[in-house]
Amino acid sequence: MSLPKVSHLPPLRLLSSIHNPHLLLCSIAPPSVPRRTLSQSGYRRPGKTRDDRLPWQKIDFDFWKGVEGIKKHFKLLKQELTDPLIGPEGKPILEHMKEQNRVVWEFRGPESLAGWTVSCDKEIGGQSEVYLKLGRNDTCFLYGTLNSAPPKDGETRYSGYCTMRSKQPLASFDRKKHFDWSSFNTLHLRIRGDGRPWMINIATENYFSHQKDDLYTYFLFTRGGPYWQDVKIPFSKFFITHRGRIHDQQHPLWLDKINTIGFTLGDKADGPFQLEIDFIGVCKDYAHTEDFAYEMYKRNPTA
Repeated sequence: MSLPKVSHLPPLRLLSSIHNPHLLLCSIAPPSVPRRTLSQSGYRRPGKTRDDRLPWQKIDFDFWKGVEGIKKHFKLLKQELTDPLIGPEGKPILEHMKEQNRVVWEFRGPESLAGWTVSCDKEIGGQSEVYLKLGRNDTCFLYGTLNSAPPKDGETRYSGYCTMRSKQPLASFDRKKHFDWSSFNTLHLRIRGDGRPWMINIATENYFSHQKDDLYTYFLFTRGGPYWQDVKIPFSKFFITHRGRIHDQQHPLWLDKINTIGFTLGDKADGPFQLEIDFIGVCKDYAHTEDFAYEMYKRNPTA
C-alpha cells in the first residue's frame, strides 16, 4: 500500500497515515548538548593545564600529619585562652598602652620567608619571573624579570606584573586571625630598591563576597643605590581600589581588621628588578593628626 501525498495533509492525518509511527519517533535524534558545556566543570586560567583527577585523588591522606595538626591547633587554642588573661595580645596592659613602635615582619632567617608567597603573570601564560630568597644581610630579597608581553592565548590583552604578599594569619582550627593596628597611624618600612615604583596593598576583612578584591593601596618609590631608606606612610593616605581601579566612594582603612600586606610591581618597564626589605612595622606619629586624606562624597546628600 502506497502512502498518500503528505504535502497537503494536516499533522494528525499525516501521523495516522503511517503504519508504524514508532519508527518515526526513533528516527528523530535527541537534542545534542554542546561539548563545551559537558567539559566545562570550572574556570581554568589561560595557559593552565586541566586537572582530570577525581576529587578524592587530590586529597593527601596522612595519619601522622593529621596528629601533628591536632597538636598544633590545640596549642594555638591554649594560647588564645591564656593571652587575654595577661593583657591585650598577650602583653601587659601598661606595655600595650605605652607601645609606640611594633615590628610586624622581620626577616632574620629562612623561616621568616615561609609566611610570604610570590606570583607573577607567568601563571596566566606571561613571561615575567619572580623569586624570593634570603639576602646577604639576612633580609628579604625579592628579584626577577618583568616582561609586559601578553600571552598568545587570544584572551589576555595586558600582562606584566610581579607581586609578593603575606599569607593570611590563622588561629586555631584554621580560623582567620586579624592584625589590630588601631593603636598606630603610620606604616614603617626599611627597604632598599633599584629606583622602580611599587604599590603597597593592604587587604582587610570584608563583610560581602563582592568586596573580596578590594585593597587599600598607596605608592612606594624607591631611590635606588646601595643605601637603605626608611619609609613612613600614614594610613590615612591609603585609598580603596578594586582590581586595579580606584573606587568612587572612599573611606578610611579599617586598622582593627588587617589581613595581609603585599607589594606589586607593574610599571611596564621590562627588565630585571630587585627589592630588599629589612623589616615591616607600624608606629604612632603624634605629629600626624589627619584622619583621611581624600574627600568622601555622599550620593544625593540632604541639606
